[in-house]
Amino acid sequence: VQLQASGGGLVQAGGSLRLSCAASGLKFSMYVMGWFRQAPGKQRELVAGIRSEGTTNYVDSVKGRFTVSRDNDKNTVYLQMNNLKPEDTAVYYCAARYVTTSRYSVWGQGTQVTVSS
Repeated sequence: VQLQASGGGLVQAGGSLRLSCAASGLKFSMYVMGWFRQAPGKQRELVAGIRSEGTTNYVDSVKGRFTVSRDNDKNTVYLQMNNLKPEDTAVYYCAARYVTTSRYSVWGQGTQVTVSS
């Protein structure tokens, strides 16, 4: 079971980035997918989640700027990040939890997102 995240980088404030996370070794449609982030000195937080049928949820600080989506045929989840702010700077992780559980049990490696002011 593996989650492979990509798409991070350095961008100026107001810019955009798109993160991708490819899953393998699991029945993707049976998993809720989430994007987390952790900034230096801060706790990891759930940024966005998406269920197999497309229901989404977001932390308040990214609502209206970030969009999570998934392609169940490609076993991939995306995070489109627009109007990025310096406070969005963090390591971003994708994660998966089986649909009947509440705990994210599968984690990808992080990808760094840095937003300069």
